[in-house]
Amino acid sequence: MRWFFKLVRSTHATVFRLSGGRIGASIAGMPMLLLTTKGRQSGRAHTVPLGFLMEEDSFVVIASYRGSPRNPAWYLNLQSEPQVTVQVGERNIAVVAKTADAEGRARLWNRLVAKTPIYKRFQDRTSRQIPVVYLMPVDSGVEA
Repeated sequence: MRWFFKLVRSTHATVFRLSGGRIGASIAGMPMLLLTTKGRQSGRAHTVPLGFLMEEDSFVVIASYRGSPRNPAWYLNLQSEPQVTVQVGERNIAVVAKTADAEGRARLWNRLVAKTPIYKRFQDRTSRQIPVVYLMPVDSGVEA
């Protein structure tokens, strides 16, 4: 089943990128972005589509991994190298990743669950606290 989700993510990222973000720009009412990280072991670029919310100038994503006991690889990559890029629509934006502190997570978690209730089920499936991550533009309005 893991191969299936990997194929879906890869196909989504390809279609999103080729269409300039017009196709696959939202899923279930949540806007989507492409996050490109540097592999912490391979050093290669890895791109994943993620739903997001806006918090002031920052994009907010959630490292749910569908409630898996482990954090997703992209989150581990962010911890190793927090300077990454996102594609939102046609724009590529340099961002710095920062995991939300307890207060920020609680506030953002409620917004995320209200928008996409499945995240609550994902949290119920796992003993780990699912991280909420800010992706903060390096220079507001400046494209990478």
